[in-house]
Parts: sequence; structure tokens; C-alpha cells
Amino acid sequence: MDFVDPDAIVVGAGLAGLVATHELVKAGRRVLMLDQENRANLGGQAFWSLGGLFFVDSPEQRRMGIKDSRELAWQDWLGSAGFDRLDGEDHWGHRWAQAYVDFAAGEKRAYLHELGLRSVPIVGWAERGSGSATGHGNSVPRFHLTWGTGPEVVRVFAEPVLAGEERGLVQFGFRHRVDELVVEDGVVVGVRGAVLAPSAEARGVKSSREVVDEFELRAPAVVVSSGGIGHNHDLIREIWPTERLGPAPKHMISGVPAHVDGRMLKITEDAGGNIVNRDRLWAYTEGIHNWDPIWPDHAIRIIPGPSSLWFDATGRRFASPNFPGFDSLGTMKAILATGYDYSWFVLTQTIIEKEFALSGSEQNPDVTDKDIAFMVKSRLAGGAPGPVEAFKEHGEDFVVADSLRELVDGMNALGRDGAVVSFDELERQIVARDREVDNAFSKDIQLMAVHNARRSRTDRLIRVAKPHKILDPAHGPLIAVRLNILTRKTLGGLETNLDSQVMRPDGSAFPGLYAAGEVAGFGGGGVHGYNALEGTFLGGCIFSGRAAGRAIARG
Repeated sequence: MDFVDPDAIVVGAGLAGLVATHELVKAGRRVLMLDQENRANLGGQAFWSLGGLFFVDSPEQRRMGIKDSRELAWQDWLGSAGFDRLDGEDHWGHRWAQAYVDFAAGEKRAYLHELGLRSVPIVGWAERGSGSATGHGNSVPRFHLTWGTGPEVVRVFAEPVLAGEERGLVQFGFRHRVDELVVEDGVVVGVRGAVLAPSAEARGVKSSREVVDEFELRAPAVVVSSGGIGHNHDLIREIWPTERLGPAPKHMISGVPAHVDGRMLKITEDAGGNIVNRDRLWAYTEGIHNWDPIWPDHAIRIIPGPSSLWFDATGRRFASPNFPGFDSLGTMKAILATGYDYSWFVLTQTIIEKEFALSGSEQNPDVTDKDIAFMVKSRLAGGAPGPVEAFKEHGEDFVVADSLRELVDGMNALGRDGAVVSFDELERQIVARDREVDNAFSKDIQLMAVHNARRSRTDRLIRVAKPHKILDPAHGPLIAVRLNILTRKTLGGLETNLDSQVMRPDGSAFPGLYAAGEVAGFGGGGVHGYNALEGTFLGGCIFSGRAAGRAIARG
């Protein structure tokens, strides 16, 4: 295929790359987008996402009676990020964080609204925190679910880019794998790589790496927007922060497709770009094996409400604040400290019906398809949503039983690495918790958190079950879910300034080279610091991609 000399080459056709290209097209620039996958994968990992976005003091929040502010959001961001390398690796990440919170509290909603993106009217409360006003977590609900989930977030940027293709401003080089950045006299002037064999696989399906040709292409600017390392388990184990979180899990499942391999990080570093905060990553503790997988080791995350009881592999209940949906990495540390790499939820049918949501656009067809009638029926009618019930019936991590004895037998049949759950000990802990339900007050901190959650209109209406006894047959059957470690996001990455220019190790900007999205730690090489507040990954791709596109357009 012949490519017209572009003003910019964008490596990676995911969300960040689409946003950068969109901004360049608006400025009348010519763009060549390269991606190692086929056209069916346009939009990358964002397509599979739930489409959550972090807004501050939004109309949706105000209508739900939620009082938020830029100051509160910044307090939460700092408490979560824990920036401790401000004179070094956190310098640009901290500056990106300030700019991003300003964006989320300011023009972000209008910017997306103008493109046609809308949110559902209810606001979710993700990462409820570690128990301190100045620590990790969201003080208020801020998770705005896109009406149309991830595919809609992709659509609002893909459509103007595809219109640019029709106008001759955009060309795509699918199945073009970049293997090298071309550097001349200290300036990035292009890319070299391999043309892979044509692929007809559906979106997300692992594709061939057969090489059929080579290429070298040049442009005044190159944007690296190739994503993170989420399916590269060897690299994840290599950079796993053992001292901070504990030993790397032996068993991991993948929340991203096989092409999310992190190759461009090393390629860019070899060319002279600087990588910072390698030890920061975002993995989830509530992963389940997909019973109907699309990619190898396909994982789905349970996005839980706060009521399920959380036990380690041997049936010991985790201490505060290791409750469902509160502190992802804090609970990760507690799980790995047990010597096992999995844990258990124990809950009832009543809880699963109201509190279980599944990550992924394909697991939420009502919202993804923007079907209001279907959404009302699936979310407010009796029973769990269809995808949740399908996992309960078919998922290898689920145990369903009418008695606690049967439940424990099923849990032990699924145990790994010799872990055994004691029936007597599990029963003792559940009975003790159940005694606390007779009153609206309690010394059980998790029950206190449930009562607090139900003060939120969203949680009371559709997200948090009314407190009840786990062993009450009226709320059965009993359910246990084996929770695995699920790989997802890279929090560190290529260091960038506020124009998304890649930095060199000496602190200077690398001429001709930009990076956006996850490969850049969502901005600056680590805008999140150590912890994410959720709804911030797509937003980070949008914000950093926008910065890159606008900076290149300015010349």
C-alpha cells in the first residue's frame, strides 16, 4: 500500500491514538495510523471497557444530591496517588494529575458532550477507599457510566477519524507492526517494522504474527499510543512490586487481548525515550475466568457492591478496609500475604441480584446497545442480569449451594495449592456477622459501610442490597466465587511533558516523539501515582491524546 507523506504517524489505533488523530484532522493535518491488528480492532481495549468516566461536580452528580468539588477531588487524587518521587519520576505525573483534575472538573464533560457522548443519569461509587479522608479512595460517587459503554467512547472519536479517511487526511496501515523508531541527529523522523500476514479474525481474537514484508515510513512527528503490558504476564512478573504488594501471583488471567504486549515501551526506550515508575501497575483481585472467552486467558472482573463477605483462600475473613469495591491494591497485598493468589466472595442470591456488575461492554448489553427498556427490565426487575446469571450457571469459579456445608465442599473442590476452607471456622465468622444485622447500627465496619453506602440514592436504588443474614434461607441459595488476580493496566510508562512529548533520561524533550494513553502512564509516565480512582483510564487516554494532537497541530 502506498502512503502519502503524513504530517504525523500514530502508532496504535486505540482510544488515545484516535483522539490524537481526531485533533490533527480538525487542524487539517495528514495522519498515518499504524496498528499490528486488523481494522476490526479499531479503538483497541477501550472498546471492551465499561465506559466509566471520572467527572467532578457534574450535573449528574448534582441531580443525585452529590456535592463534589475540584478541591475534594484533588485531595482524593493526592491521597490515592501517594506521589513520593516529586524530584524525579513523579515530576511530570504530578503536573499531569493537576491538569487532569482541572479537566475533569472543567471542560471534559463539554468536550465529550459536543462529540455526542452521554452518561447514564446515575453515578457509581468506585474505589470507596482505605478508611481515611486523606488516604486512597473517592470520597463521593464519581463513576459516570457512558450510555453505550466502551463502544460509544470509541465511536465518538472513530467517526470523525473515519470521515477524515474519506477526505484523504487519514490513512490506515493495519497489520503494520512497528519494530523500531528511526532517529537521525537526535530527532525521531519515522518508524520501521514488519507487515504481518492479513488477518480476518474478529475483534479481540489472537492473530497470526507471520511476517510477509517490511516497511520504513517517515513523518515530522511520531505518536506512540500502543497501550500497556496487560497480556504480557512475563513482563508483569518481572516488574511486579514484590516489596510493596507481595509475591507475584502464579496464576493470572488477562483482562486485555493478546496484542496488549507492551512491545513499544522497550522499542521507545531503546531509541532514547525515558520510562518511569515501572513498578506501578493496576491489577484487580476480583477476576473470574470467562466461560465464553474471546482471547486467551480471558478474564472478567466482578465490579461488586459492598455486601459480599470476603475470605482468603483458607476461609479467613479479611480485615477492614478490605471490603468489596474499597481498595483494590490494599486488598491485593492482603491476599498475597496469605501465601495464595486467590480469595473468595461468599454471598446470597439477594446480593448477587443487586450488587454484581461485570466489567466489559459485552457483559452489559442493555447499556452498550442503549436499550432503555431492556436496561430497566434487567436492572430493576427481579433476578440478576442475564450475563451475571450466565456466569453463575457456567462459570468455573462459581459454587452455588442450598447449605453452608455443601458450599464449603464446593469451595474446597475448587481450591488451589493445597488451600482448605474449614467449615467450622467459616460458619463461626458468618454467624457472628449475621448477629450484627438485627440492628441498624453495628460494630462490624463492613456493615457500617453498607449502611453508609445506602445513603447514596444510586446505591440504595440499584446497587446495594438491604442488609440481611447470609445464612437466612429466604435470601438463598448461597454462592461462593473464587476470585483470581486479573491483569489490566500499566500505571507507569513513557515520561511525557504536558504537550505529550516524550522525555529523554536527561530531562529534555525528545524532538519529533510523542506518547499518549497507557504507554505513557496515561500522562507524564504516571498520572495515577500508585492507585487509580477508577473512571480515569479512558479519561487519561482522551486527555493525553488530545494534548499530543493539539501540540503537533500547533507545529
